[in-house]
Order: sequence, then structure tokens, then C-alpha cells
Amino acid sequence: MSEWLEALRRTLGPGKVETWDPERLDSYARDASGLGSFPPAAVVFAESREDVQEVLRVASGFAVPVTPCGARTGKSGGSLPVRGGIALSLERMNRILAFSPEDLTMVVQPGVVTGEIMATAERAGLFYPPDPNSWETCTIGGNVAENAGGPRALKYGVTRDYVLGLEAVLPSGEVIRTGRRTIKGVAGYDLTSLLVGSEGTLAVITEITLKLVPRPRCVATALGVFPDAVAAGRAVARVLSAGILPRTLELLDDCALQAVGKGGPFPPEAGAAIIVETDGDDEGAVFSALERIGQVFVEEGALDVLVAHGEHQREAIWRHRRVLSESLRRLHPKKISEDVVVPRSRIPEAIARFKAIGAAAGLTVATYGHAGDGNLHANVLYDRDEDLPRVEDCVREIVRAALDLGGTITGEHGVGLAKIAFLPWEQDAQTLALQRALKAVFDPQGILNPGKIFLD
Repeated sequence: MSEWLEALRRTLGPGKVETWDPERLDSYARDASGLGSFPPAAVVFAESREDVQEVLRVASGFAVPVTPCGARTGKSGGSLPVRGGIALSLERMNRILAFSPEDLTMVVQPGVVTGEIMATAERAGLFYPPDPNSWETCTIGGNVAENAGGPRALKYGVTRDYVLGLEAVLPSGEVIRTGRRTIKGVAGYDLTSLLVGSEGTLAVITEITLKLVPRPRCVATALGVFPDAVAAGRAVARVLSAGILPRTLELLDDCALQAVGKGGPFPPEAGAAIIVETDGDDEGAVFSALERIGQVFVEEGALDVLVAHGEHQREAIWRHRRVLSESLRRLHPKKISEDVVVPRSRIPEAIARFKAIGAAAGLTVATYGHAGDGNLHANVLYDRDEDLPRVEDCVREIVRAALDLGGTITGEHGVGLAKIAFLPWEQDAQTLALQRALKAVFDPQGILNPGKIFLD
């Protein structure tokens, strides 16, 4: 180990290689997934594409594992250095390199915080729609690696829909540039889309060209209050089948409402709630769409529909939604969250099945999430480590149920380490073999983010 560490220090210079500080190493051994601690032998703080190239050249020469990482807010363990080696931090590569309001594009480094991209675009009257709930802290490189979504994905799509081009470094240290800076372009294979969502297993992304859109002038928000989550799920499906495309349709079940605390924006009689937003340039049309959605809610048994008046009320609703994942720990100190997706017409059945699975195991299952596109976060809550085998059995049944309903094992968090055992449930052997072959073309030594996506 000393030989490759010495090579890193020699090529990168002082202040970029950390091997001694236990607290610093430990912070790169964990992420937001709660899947455990995997200390790297070294953390390297890259400050440029050239630094990334040097790290990968040294790693290739000594066959050392490299795990790219950013803010480590991911939920699937994608940035955990499970094989040790090098944790390659891209946090210092945090500059907006170019911004062209005329072309509706922005070129950024991977360590830029997503919220900074949003704010920069909005100051120019533009809009970067992808909005993972951790947008105030997560970095765009992680969003690209996991193809992150968010509440606005219902109308605007996910991260992949806004990535025009990439600069990336292969494990050999070679630099590739994919895509373009124009809105249209179909030359060659779409390697950009292949790298987006590849979870850091094919290349290390060092530059991202993003597409922006005009910012909607008007946003309207309402809260649909329902007796239970099954009724709320029916309302979600009805809204979309009625030909209305809102900006968001976020569902919170009874457990989620209990966690955030009733009162404030959530009435005490609520057994479930839907946060709905519409947007556009014509205020009348925006509120007309919201009114039509409210009518559908009432037809599906809503107890009330509350329209937010002003930014203060909108923010009060969304503030509770953004912290919901942590708020659930008020009910039980431990949890495992699954971000499964089901067809929208199957949402009511999915919610009912998830709750029944939890009840049969003597566990609480809280379901919330981006119901508008079928992406449900089913959280299995528990109190003690001794409960974990029972919890893991419950999680497996929830994933199986999602697949039985025609869904998928993950909508936005990625496979990573958390769902590595579930991927063969969804994809056949031929599909998995093709993906492994692609991995081998990009990374023949298997050093880049090993132990993720595919079972050994």
C-alpha cells in the first residue's frame, strides 16, 4: 500500500491525500444509506480533471479500488468504499464553468451543490427542474451518477433529461467527451445517457453540460386531505387519467403525517395527504388546473382541499416534506427505506399491500413519495438491532410486491449496495450479462466503484 500512496502524494502534491486522520477517514466510510462503515485506505481530494486522471492512472497501475464520492447524501450506498482503496472526493471541483442564458445551458463541475445551480438559473429567469429532497446539500455529480429525481419529475423528468454532455475520465486515465452543447443531436451512440445513472462504475465525471428551461411565472400549491392512503392513491391515478399534468403529486400516508406532526399545514383529521402543485405562465390557467384537481380529489373522497396562499404557506408544506425521512425517526429510531416504483394505476393496491406486509410482521410501514410517477418510498420502521432480520424479510416482500405489480426495484436512489441482491429479480441473465460486458469495456480491471450494482 505504501508504494501506491507514495505515488499519489508525489503526483498530487500536499493537501490532497488523507490517510491519517481517523475522523476524516470515517466520514468517507459512510453515507446517508445507513448501510455501515467501510473505511478507505486513503481519501483523495481532487481539484481538477488532471488530479482525477493522476489518481486513476496510479490506481490502474497498482490495481487499487477507487470509489468516487461527493456530498455522500445517497440512499443506496453508492459512494461507500466497500473494497477499501481510494475514496475519490470531487467536492473541491465545485465551480460553475460557463452559463449561457441565451443558449439555456450551464457547464458545471461535479462538486457544485444542486441548489446553487437552481439559484443561479432562477436569477436569470431560468429553471433547472430536477429537485431531489437533499438539493440544499447534494452535489450535481451524485445526481448524475444516480440519475436523481424528485417531486417535480412528474412533469419535468429526471436528471438524465437535463444532461446534454459530459466530460469523464476512464479508469485508464483517458478523458472522453460525450454529448454536445446543443439541444438536439443524435450523432453516434448515446454514451451520455449510458453514463448518467451508471453509479460511478464506468467513469469518473468531471464536467457536466446541463440544459435549462424558462422558469414558470406562476406556481400554485394545494393540500388534499384524505381519510386514508388508499383513497389518496386512487385520487393520484384519477388526476392523471383526467388529462391533467400537475408539477407535483406527493403522497403522505398516516404514519408520515404522524411523524411530521399534525397541525400546521396538516389538519388533525387527515389520514393521508397529497401535496399538489401546478405551474405555468398564465395565472388563470394555473389555478384553473388546480381547481380541476381539487374536484377530482373531492370525487375520490377528499375531506378537504386547502390552497396555499403566498410563499410562506407553500414553504411550510414543503419544509415538512423535505425533512420527512428524518422525521420518521420520531416514531421509531431505525428504518430501512425502499424507493420502489409501481404503475400509477396500481398505487392504491401497492400501499395496501405494503401496510399488510408490515402488519403481518408486526412492523410499521410508512409510505410516502412521488406518487404522481409511481415512485413510492416504503419505510420499514423498527426499534432494535435485534429486529433487523424481521425487517429485512419485510423489505424483501415489499420489493417482491412492487415487481408483482409491474414495477421496478428503484426509481431514483439507484441499486448501489442496498439493492444488489434484488437486481436479478427484475432483470434476466442475458440483460445482466450484457451490462457486465459493458462494465468490462470501460473498466477491464474492475477497479471503479467495485461491489456495486452486480453480485459477484
